[in-house]
Amino acid sequence: MPQMKPTRVAVLLNQAAGTIVCADGRTLGETITAAFTQHGIAASLEFLDGPELKAGAERTVREAKAGKLDAVAIGGGDGSIATVANVISGTDIPLGILPLGTFNHFAKDLDIPLQIEKAIDAVAAGHVRSVDLGEVNGEVFINNSSIGIYPYLVVSRDRLREQRGMRKWTAMVLATWRTFRHFPLRRLHIRSGGMTEPCRSPCVFIGNNEYSLTGRVAGKRDRLDGGELCVYVAKRESRSALFWLACRSLAGFMDQSEDLRAVKATEVEITSRTSRLLVALDGEVAMLRTPLRYRIRPNALKVFAPEKA
Repeated sequence: MPQMKPTRVAVLLNQAAGTIVCADGRTLGETITAAFTQHGIAASLEFLDGPELKAGAERTVREAKAGKLDAVAIGGGDGSIATVANVISGTDIPLGILPLGTFNHFAKDLDIPLQIEKAIDAVAAGHVRSVDLGEVNGEVFINNSSIGIYPYLVVSRDRLREQRGMRKWTAMVLATWRTFRHFPLRRLHIRSGGMTEPCRSPCVFIGNNEYSLTGRVAGKRDRLDGGELCVYVAKRESRSALFWLACRSLAGFMDQSEDLRAVKATEVEITSRTSRLLVALDGEVAMLRTPLRYRIRPNALKVFAPEKA
């Protein structure tokens, strides 16, 4: 694993994180600045809202290319990380991950500590790993993309939070119940490696590399540099069957061969009778034109992460 210890880092943070008070009584910004200073790193912090994040990342890339910065760090969830990764991918600029999201799947798969000070220790250590990115119609994802029930669930959840002021988890529970009542059953054609397979499924999941779907490590990836997409298609079509599939998955008792069809490929094309499909990308939702053209981008992103055991 190559090593590049930074001395100047631009830190991009979600605007909402500016009000967070850490366990030591300091604001999040003060804690982050102090942690970087302790390692002799000059950190410039910028708090941005969602729409500003891409422009902020583009600005820091220009500064890094001009020799004013050594690295960029992003403080946020997987969606924020994906936004910045889309901008700096293909460059030699390493990305530091400060996990401030709800799930932090990307950080967990890279073994990055979830405590902010320890995550900054990983940046200061300077160990750089090259990881793959997934892409669909020019949009990047770091974890996964999905079609079918999940993007509709996210839209319903966000609408409930906006209209009724619900907390995220409360809105998610109600949105899940609503979506299961009227879940979409998509007729799709999946083309890969010269073969086309029709499918009728409530959920198609495309992973950036292979996911473990059973046992205690369900939902985790062993590696992020395998150079392949993994497409999972739910075989179950009824509401009750899909519900029990979700329950068995959460409990670690899913039978992958019985419940899912899986395809590994570097490129996948998904077509539909509709001209647009609602697609989830790392928890964010976008309406994309069909066909959906997925591809893996091997070693497209450099990240600071602890050395592999």
